[in-house]
Amino acid sequence: MGHPRKALRTTTVGAVSATLIAGSALGLAPTAQAADAVRFVDIAGDGGTVLKANVITPTGSDGSRRYPLLVLPTSWGLPQVEYLAQAQKLANSGYVVVTYNVRGFWQSGGEIEVAGPPDTADASKVIDWALANTPADAQRIGMAGVSYGAGISLIAAAHDKRVKAVAALSGWADLIDSIYSGRTQHVEAAAVLDGASLVTGRQSAEIRQIFDNFYASNLSKEQEMIDWGKKRSAATYVDQLNENGTAVMMANAWGDTVFSPNQNADFYEKLTGPKRLELRPGDHATAELTGLFGLPNDVWTDTGRWFDRYLKGADNGIDREQPVQLKSRSGGGYEGYPDWKSVGATRKKIALSGTTTIHTNVDSGADGGIVFLSSILDQIAQAPPVASIPLLPRRWAAVWQSERYSTAQQVRGTAKLHTTVTPTKESGTLVAYLYDVGPLGLGKLVSNAPFTFHGQTPGKPFGVDLALFSTAYDVPAGHRLALVVDTVDPLYIEHNPSGAQLTFSSPANDPSYVSIPLREQ
Repeated sequence: MGHPRKALRTTTVGAVSATLIAGSALGLAPTAQAADAVRFVDIAGDGGTVLKANVITPTGSDGSRRYPLLVLPTSWGLPQVEYLAQAQKLANSGYVVVTYNVRGFWQSGGEIEVAGPPDTADASKVIDWALANTPADAQRIGMAGVSYGAGISLIAAAHDKRVKAVAALSGWADLIDSIYSGRTQHVEAAAVLDGASLVTGRQSAEIRQIFDNFYASNLSKEQEMIDWGKKRSAATYVDQLNENGTAVMMANAWGDTVFSPNQNADFYEKLTGPKRLELRPGDHATAELTGLFGLPNDVWTDTGRWFDRYLKGADNGIDREQPVQLKSRSGGGYEGYPDWKSVGATRKKIALSGTTTIHTNVDSGADGGIVFLSSILDQIAQAPPVASIPLLPRRWAAVWQSERYSTAQQVRGTAKLHTTVTPTKESGTLVAYLYDVGPLGLGKLVSNAPFTFHGQTPGKPFGVDLALFSTAYDVPAGHRLALVVDTVDPLYIEHNPSGAQLTFSSPANDPSYVSIPLREQ
């Protein structure tokens, strides 16, 4: 079993919170004066728990007319002023906007429930309050949020038919698949969430136990954790969202190290009502961050257009655009697709031939980077994590490479690994990496994903199918792709017993490969 690396990275959260507060005080939202003044109010949530909130109404609202209502729950660890700049802009364009601090954080009462039933009930209580105390229209209600606020908004909309439209920004659809994909703990992402909640909120005994079991790799509690996560995942309630006909917009980043794009894309495909999926370069909540300061921002612009169309009935054309909008990490404009399966319309396989054995418990030098930092560098400077592929020690890393491509390869969507593994122990972890390899052998990370197994018979081969994290990346002509597999990555908890080995093979009747999704040329 691996040991957790519980570095609590709360500096970023604190800095963002402080900057948001300062920005609001300095008036970073240039059009704030057009809306009515912000009112800070207390709202009684589920069980009477006090939720600290603020309300902005359109200028001149005197009760003679009703306006569409937007409810915005705050992100994990951020205060209620988080959305102030955007709330003012939305109020200027004719919305009643109520933003509130979710229970368990900052000055709101209660304990952190992680989008549990009390959080869902709180959202409905906030809507009730707004309908009773503002000029809000009961027939035109939307919810939006970033990260935690996005997850709560989706689940609340599934349970409250009054919510007609949702904009979920950097949220999750499947909580377990986000932080436990491939049956592997995403320990750095969990440590960020844990640390932020310890600094800015009050953890319930239940969430503290969930974190502790997660770090300790307590397999006897695995199913309990999965069941806990399902209750807190919009994917569990997709049928209710479809029945309600809720218009759902989702926007995430390719490099989101907290909520990977895969689980959102899978959820998007199951939605049957009006829907839109946007994916851009960046990490968790970085694509929409500038909009929180009132600066021009594509995510927030489209959020406003989405609500204008489905709450105001504006004929702004957003419903006639291709519903899947992507931006490549390698630059360029937006690409539109009719659905997710059309993103990687062409697939090209790289054969993983031969038999290769690697030793475990040592980081080969291939890894997924550092939570937040690496994907932000990729977003700003197109500088993903790198590794020298020829220098990776083959004792600890298995390496396969494609031919050198004569034309650029536009990777779009989800690369899939299929291989056969023979372990020497019953448990183990492997991490697969896809690299863009230049002429000098320097590999730039395209994607990665972990995979953990338990209960296997030592010496007996078994099949592995692993979906790497979805991405959009352009491999230049003259480069090649490389698949690297090792067993240790600081992003994840590994489960390799000391001295274990993994052998990868490609049986004639079941050859191993990695399938690369490519944009149709």
